[in-house]
Amino acid sequence: MDKNPITKIVDWYNEAKKTEINDPDAITLATVDDTGFPNIRTVLLRKIDSDSFVFFTNYNSQKGNEIENNNNVAFSFHWKSLAKQIRIRGIAEKENGIVADDYYNSRALGSRIGAWASKQSSKLKNREELLERIALMEKKFKSNPPRPPFWGGIRIRPLSIEFWKEGKFRLHERELWKRLDLDQKWSIDNLYP
Repeated sequence: MDKNPITKIVDWYNEAKKTEINDPDAITLATVDDTGFPNIRTVLLRKIDSDSFVFFTNYNSQKGNEIENNNNVAFSFHWKSLAKQIRIRGIAEKENGIVADDYYNSRALGSRIGAWASKQSSKLKNREELLERIALMEKKFKSNPPRPPFWGGIRIRPLSIEFWKEGKFRLHERELWKRLDLDQKWSIDNLYP
């Protein structure tokens, strides 16, 4: 058995890319606000490394602010086509360097302009207000907007990973990989369904 659970995640993810109709890279991300209330939303995971996962966002968004205040996060993959799910809990940190620059520059021009125009999670008077901001940013940056200082990656380093595979009669297979801190080796347990 491989000693790194991310190898298994990559295997399942590659399966999902062949069978999942929409967004096999979609994850449901959970953060908590300053009152301890959880918030969840779907984001697209853009990078899987040997020890972490990366998605990109506006740091001034609700999720960005919540991660800034409490970097303990959780997320899950769910692939209905495979009858598989992965739950991950870990520590989030900003990914501001070349990884963020490279991903930002790979995006369509409209998405790069949109990163500047959108005050993500802030109140919007109406759609016209957003369209005016887009036009303003198009005029300002033309065809080469730099990455905004408030936009970049969030890298999540896992502390626990649970693999779930659907079984007959709801006797699902569950495998939990866990460690207390990022420097420890993984322990592996099977769980009752």
